[in-house]
Amino acid sequence: MSDTIREHEVIGDNGTITFVRRPATPKPKKTPGSKLADPGTFGTIPPTTRKRKAAEATISSNNQDTTTKKRIASAAGQDAPPTPVTTASNGMDSEEDFMSAPSSDDEIMQDDSGEDMSGPDGMYTPLNPPRDFPASKPPTDVFDPSTDFDEDDFEDEPEDLGMIKDSDSKKKVAYDISFKVYEPKDIQRQQDDMIDEVNMILNIRKEDVAILLRHFRWNKERLIEDYMDAPNKVLEAAGLGSNVAGPPKLEAIPGFMCDICCEDEEGLQTFSLKCGHRYCVDCYRQYLTQKIREEGEAARIQCPAEGCGRIIDSKSLDLLVAADLNSRYHELLNRTYVEDKEILKWCPAPDCPNAVECAIKKKDLDRIVPTVACGCGHRFCFGCILTDHQPAPCELVKRWLKKCADDSETANWISANTKECPKCNSTIEKNGGCNHMTCRKCKHEFCWMCMGLWSEHGTSWYNCNRFEEKSGTDARDAQAKSRISLERYLHYYNRYANHEQSAKLDKDIYHKTEKKMVQLQTASGMSWIEVQYLNQASQTLQTCRQTLKWTYAFAFYLARNNLTEIFEDNQKDLEMAVEALSEMFEKPVQELCDKKLKVDIMDKTSYCKKRRIILLEDTADNLANGRWTFNVDLHGPSPVGATSSRRQ
Repeated sequence: MSDTIREHEVIGDNGTITFVRRPATPKPKKTPGSKLADPGTFGTIPPTTRKRKAAEATISSNNQDTTTKKRIASAAGQDAPPTPVTTASNGMDSEEDFMSAPSSDDEIMQDDSGEDMSGPDGMYTPLNPPRDFPASKPPTDVFDPSTDFDEDDFEDEPEDLGMIKDSDSKKKVAYDISFKVYEPKDIQRQQDDMIDEVNMILNIRKEDVAILLRHFRWNKERLIEDYMDAPNKVLEAAGLGSNVAGPPKLEAIPGFMCDICCEDEEGLQTFSLKCGHRYCVDCYRQYLTQKIREEGEAARIQCPAEGCGRIIDSKSLDLLVAADLNSRYHELLNRTYVEDKEILKWCPAPDCPNAVECAIKKKDLDRIVPTVACGCGHRFCFGCILTDHQPAPCELVKRWLKKCADDSETANWISANTKECPKCNSTIEKNGGCNHMTCRKCKHEFCWMCMGLWSEHGTSWYNCNRFEEKSGTDARDAQAKSRISLERYLHYYNRYANHEQSAKLDKDIYHKTEKKMVQLQTASGMSWIEVQYLNQASQTLQTCRQTLKWTYAFAFYLARNNLTEIFEDNQKDLEMAVEALSEMFEKPVQELCDKKLKVDIMDKTSYCKKRRIILLEDTADNLANGRWTFNVDLHGPSPVGATSSRRQ
């Protein structure tokens, strides 16, 4: 080996040893009157030092920053000629220490023959394989651009703002939120886990822990804190009492007489809570049956004694009631658990036993529409439990439904088509062509056009030329505003009602078409999977019409600006696509089997889905960032008869 080529032992990130060829450091020549360099710089590293550095490199490899790997990969990916790769571990003091540290005779082998020891790619190869692994296996920590380079390492991770997450870990969109669906067994398991956790800390009966948790609305942190400060006070407030009693049991007390039924027969089975109020088992069962089956009470069933606040626990109830009533009791306990937790709500679909968990806060309901989907397929708003009403916020939905249900628009019609007498304010409807009006109530004569006194008009009975008469200006302005308001409302309401009715018709048409498809399936030879495109089209029509329906309620309260025009353009595109798909969907069944029409329906279905996503994303993003301006105050009081979705 030449004097300029030396073979170094490199300690990798994972503690392995790799031999790499490097130019040797020239040896200092000793001249008269001079001294050799410091042995600490060019001296041989003892074996104990090498082992220590290898151990340090192994420990520090877990803490290596990924940016170092990316920097190495980036450098290797360039077109520069290949060079020996060395990576200094955290165990090295500095790069100079690594480059300048010579090895002992068993590690450094010099070849004075002058032969080229480089490999085929210009990489210097060691004369002997490393001692830590067989010769047939290459070192695992040497970087190879052909195998170790991954373009994904250079992709920046998407920034998670922590606001909106998709429940299925798909691509996040602005209108999606994270939620979970729980079955009854999952809800019961949550309660049992929390009861066991608190029981390990408080060391009291599990039945008592359950009563305490229900008293604190399942806030275990506050329960533990208050119980540690004043246990007797907490037990009394929860209806348990401070006295300690054994497990509940039925007893036959000699000479006992029940205070409810006055029964005193010998061997009468009785029961009492820790309070000591004892009654016969039959009276207790009738009392519990009434509470559970008729009143729907479970979490806070108290002792039958007048004024006693002791709570009946689940263990005691198991002794007293039958299995069917016990099942109803635990079902009511699950319902109480969901109602006590703000992040849990029952699915409003008929006969659905599932609950949905969503961490949306009430104060955020004016910035996001929290739509969730239950396992039964029902989609609803977590904020107001109504059917999915994207993109309209809950407060606008309640105002719109109130406006559609009450007589407010009837009053608008009366205001737009009738006038009030300028003198007595009686409502008058014009039933003839003459502008000369006489109030039947107060006999006041006035002009229908300008609402001014008729005596000032002379003989112009059928034509009013006093347009700017001061006496009728206010009345004309009020009537014009009422007419404009009515026309605007009817514009949005008619389209809202049209999509609602069309959704029902589309659903009916699909049910009729499905029956015919079953008949054509056998005749045409098409499989059931091949005709599923109609099912997808029907579901898309239902979803898109539901969205379009609420876009008109949203637009009714929307103030005009540049964003409104973009919103209306997206609304128009979606509406045109939905109508085109609906027209294809209504074609005869014989035409639906045509392959070209099938492709057209599938393409239009996909296009409708995309246009709906674009509309909802744009609307939700502007809503979340406060860019929309409404002509009503979302934070103000709700209209009479409506309930605000915000906590006042």
